[in-house]
Amino acid sequence: MASNPSQTRVAVTGLGVVTSLGIGIDPFWDALLAGRSGIDRVTAFDTAEFTSKIGGEVREFDATAWMDPKEVRRNDRYTHLAVAASRLAVEDSGLELATENPEQVGVYIGSGIGGMYTIESQARVLFERGPRKISPFMIPSLIANMASGIVAIDLGARGPNYSIVSACATAAHCIGEALKTIRTGEAKVMIAGGSEAAITALGYAGFCSMKAMSTRNDEPTRASRPFDRGRDGFVMGEGAGILILEDLEHARARGARIYCELSGYAASCDAYHITQPDPEGRGLSLAMGRALADAGCRPEEIGYLNAHGTSTPYNDKFETLAVKSVFGDHARRLMMSSTKSMTGHLLGAAGGIESAACAKVIAEGAVPPTINYEEPDPDCDLDYVPNEARQAKVRAVLTNNLGFGGQNASLVFRAID
Repeated sequence: MASNPSQTRVAVTGLGVVTSLGIGIDPFWDALLAGRSGIDRVTAFDTAEFTSKIGGEVREFDATAWMDPKEVRRNDRYTHLAVAASRLAVEDSGLELATENPEQVGVYIGSGIGGMYTIESQARVLFERGPRKISPFMIPSLIANMASGIVAIDLGARGPNYSIVSACATAAHCIGEALKTIRTGEAKVMIAGGSEAAITALGYAGFCSMKAMSTRNDEPTRASRPFDRGRDGFVMGEGAGILILEDLEHARARGARIYCELSGYAASCDAYHITQPDPEGRGLSLAMGRALADAGCRPEEIGYLNAHGTSTPYNDKFETLAVKSVFGDHARRLMMSSTKSMTGHLLGAAGGIESAACAKVIAEGAVPPTINYEEPDPDCDLDYVPNEARQAKVRAVLTNNLGFGGQNASLVFRAID
């Protein structure tokens, strides 16, 4: 039961994803259960001088299938991906937005970085052709709130609209704040998640300089290996993940198909380091504990945990420590996997596609694996659902996302009673 029985309950009724594993929730989910990797050699730019040459690119994506060609030219790739995922989510939900009160439909879509393609291309224009050649659409194209604005324009949503920028916790924060917005009655329907398109030369140069990315370039599909002893860094992914959240009564009144309930959310900060997680996992432990409390959920009720699991040495170790701290003895019985082993790390969009996966876990009774788990790490000694999906009826799921700056977000999804 909810921690406050009178509190508005929030249903998940639509899922829209655009990833290297497929466009649309069904191809994405089927690929996850099959343990298929979406990682390959990067084709967006010449990687010859880069230490990392691999990524989870969204190929076969035609933005003009989702937007007018003029609008495509005026917007960055991260916005293209967000519009596609949002339309897919609305279609999946069965919502007829034309019959909804537009003032009761809101959009919270964030991006950790924003218009990286635009930043890079317009900087090149400036240095090669001068300031008079800069596009008048440069600023609106690159700012990190524009995907949320364009989706609202596209769908006619006039309710609450803003973007959260919290690095790799962005989408989870947007989804959690959308939950709160429905609870307070500011909206009946929220379109929430994240979008990211940072597979560019500039994006890679920055992360390679930090030595944060995997250099297992000769084995792209085996490079992302969360919790494995041989992990050597994250693999960049791109894409978008959007959830349709509704007041449960509103969803039931229109006869919606309901995946599950979003019942808990919490945010916290490590207040420790700009990139490294707290080595004692205190910030993440706080977020998980508060999210469980918000959901009125005991730790032992959680059957599956979708880990942040980036495949970096520190993150996986410290996340494991935090899970043990919060779940105690139950941590050993908890199924825990990182879908980043297949998609790569979508930065600000990670929480969107991972929340979609959590909703499917509850609805379908199956848990996706952590692929490339070959050599156990003594510091990572939980059940990471290695290499093969598992059939399991799960009634409650928790998912984590962590961002540079020490920003943490945890969400709890539960089966509808």
